[in-house]
Amino acid sequence: MSRPLDGLLVVSLEQAIAAPYCTRLLADQGARVIKVERPDGGDFARAYDTRARGLASHFVWTNRSKESLALDLKQVDAIDALRAIIANADVFVQNLAPGAVGRLGLDPTELRAEKPRVITCWISGYGAGGPSEQRKAYDLLIQAEAGFLSVTGCRDQIAKAGISIADIAAGVTAYHSILAALINRGRTGAGDHIEVSMLEAMAEWMGFPMYFVMDGAPPPPRNGAGHATIYPYGPYDTADGGVFFGLQNDREWMAFATEVLGCPELAGDERFKGNSGRANHRVVLEPTISARLAALSTEDAMRRLEKADIGTARVSDMAALWAHPQLAARNRWRDVGSPAGPLPALLPVSGDGWTPRLDPIPALGEHTEAILSEFGLDNLRNRKSGT
Repeated sequence: MSRPLDGLLVVSLEQAIAAPYCTRLLADQGARVIKVERPDGGDFARAYDTRARGLASHFVWTNRSKESLALDLKQVDAIDALRAIIANADVFVQNLAPGAVGRLGLDPTELRAEKPRVITCWISGYGAGGPSEQRKAYDLLIQAEAGFLSVTGCRDQIAKAGISIADIAAGVTAYHSILAALINRGRTGAGDHIEVSMLEAMAEWMGFPMYFVMDGAPPPPRNGAGHATIYPYGPYDTADGGVFFGLQNDREWMAFATEVLGCPELAGDERFKGNSGRANHRVVLEPTISARLAALSTEDAMRRLEKADIGTARVSDMAALWAHPQLAARNRWRDVGSPAGPLPALLPVSGDGWTPRLDPIPALGEHTEAILSEFGLDNLRNRKSGT
């Protein structure tokens, strides 16, 4: 079956997470992705760790279904080769350090003058212009700058996300912006240039807390694994473990108070009407909720919560996620090839009429000679092979 992006060529001068994740999402939908890497080590994410059977966990996650082209872009003929390949591309993505792509002479306006249909996408920490344009930007630094750390953690201690959330935000933003540009190109015939900054992508995701503190209002409190503004919502201890649940409305509150806590008098108390009422009186409710749940076994608490139709969850670790019965029941795991042999991969979301692309994770420079030959760059290929 054909995929939505079959036949599209994406060239990416990429490293770390944001751009590689963007282009992997494009590859999932069928795009051919040529990943341009340095010959001396390649994408530095290849060396983050060796936890995925000798390969780096971040790299395995973000780089399947790609072809690796190793080019020494300190050499003029390598830059010329890259320009020749871009001239055949539908999309060119880059997330090098600020100013690096300009020093290579890869100006988006010039590239689009040579090929008006090409879509160029620059991913950076802070975007072009402004006082922060040249600043280095790593995921955790953007979590700090975008205010994410200020609302995450416990009351007396901020905490970062356990995943590269700012990189992911930028990668997803670039991905859907490229899809939009491709749709628009289908209407107008013209390519486009897209600027994605990690700060702006993360700021968009921070919309709720930003609006919450408009006009000088106090910020939402850091509540650990609980929710800052919806109550009760989060983890609670039981007699032999714990449960995680959340309430969304008064109907659920009444069922929770009556069937889970066994306190029907709380259900009708006007102080606890509406989420704001419960949140404003959490200091009154918390001792009762905690004490009642602490007297129940986890099994009994879960049974009561589910009977009351309250949303519940188990707190999984990574081993439990690999073995999650819902993922297994929906047949969501596949194998992909890699230099370390087959590795499991979560099947991406797709439509009924197509299946995602799940091709191997490339070794550094694995496809260099084949790509250079394909695009008529035999002189460079021969020089690299020593012939």
